[in-house]
Amino acid sequence: MKIVVSAGGSFGHINPALAIIRKFQEKESDLEVLYIGTHNRMEKEIIPKENIPYEEIEIYGFTKNFRQNFKNLKCIRHATRKCLQIMKDFQPDVVIGVGGYVTYPVLKAAHQQHIKIFLHEQNSIPGKSNRVLAKYADLIGVTFQHSIPYFKTKGRIIYTGHPCGAQALQEKKLEKSVLGLTKGKKLVIIVAGSLGSGSLNEKMKEVLYQCGKENFEVLYITGKAHYDSFIEHENFPSNVIVKPYVEHFAGFLKNADVVISRAGAASLYELMALNIPSIIIPSPNVANNHQYYNAVEMKEKGVISLLMESDLTSEQLLGEMKDLLENKERRFQMIEEQKKLDVIDSSSIIYQEIKDMIK
Repeated sequence: MKIVVSAGGSFGHINPALAIIRKFQEKESDLEVLYIGTHNRMEKEIIPKENIPYEEIEIYGFTKNFRQNFKNLKCIRHATRKCLQIMKDFQPDVVIGVGGYVTYPVLKAAHQQHIKIFLHEQNSIPGKSNRVLAKYADLIGVTFQHSIPYFKTKGRIIYTGHPCGAQALQEKKLEKSVLGLTKGKKLVIIVAGSLGSGSLNEKMKEVLYQCGKENFEVLYITGKAHYDSFIEHENFPSNVIVKPYVEHFAGFLKNADVVISRAGAASLYELMALNIPSIIIPSPNVANNHQYYNAVEMKEKGVISLLMESDLTSEQLLGEMKDLLENKERRFQMIEEQKKLDVIDSSSIIYQEIKDMIK
């Protein structure tokens, strides 16, 4: 069996793509995979490390810069031609798009070659690329049920959940000592998203210094792009460790007593699967404000604490952090509600649906 997978830009797209690939590798002994991603974003670094053949295309997201957009139109035409040749040479049974603007020329080329297409949407409000590409898809999988009405497509739409939920359960737990943390102390993990957040990082510095007075430890993940500027001229307390990123993060999450995170769908589903009390701060700088809507759905289920970045103060966040660490009744209630969620084996559903589709 041959599959082409395309996703890019952030872990929010790349991680579910990898979870789907791993399921196909588990099920298909003769599987051939080809990943098509950008020439300059994180998938170019991550995917080859997974020993997955990688083809890069030059493409950019549209902005308010007219000249850049004009250049990007040329890139899209060139990328589509390259993808057409890739399809002719590789001859995949199916092409799987998992989000990000890189998927546009890939799925368009697949459609022109009459190759079956599966599209997966992670967020409650679908991204622009997926909305446009829906017309080409034979099958669309969604993480949130209420994102279905946004799609106008002749293909089927199915509820799959998110591949990273079940995948997180399968990850091997990494010991605290790997990052120099203490085995017996409670741990708060704060992560600003795979690409990091300059605005959130600045607000967090005061919180980290205040944590120096507490008896728990903090692991703060800035995102690679913001790490150097974040730690420059800073001398954080000894119970605070700052890292740009953590490999095999789901495995390390299993040490956390509380997690503070953005509201990307992958992050939310990992936290729900692992039953970790969490404080969610949606990023206000994402398309369609989709993180807010992701978080609101989880808040309504009683499985997270929701704080808005625009109203955030260090005192508020520290108080919420300590309450979730110390309030046993509240922790128990949140974890019990998380256990009620149906964390389905999304990758298995996707695998079987695709197998049925290409028969």
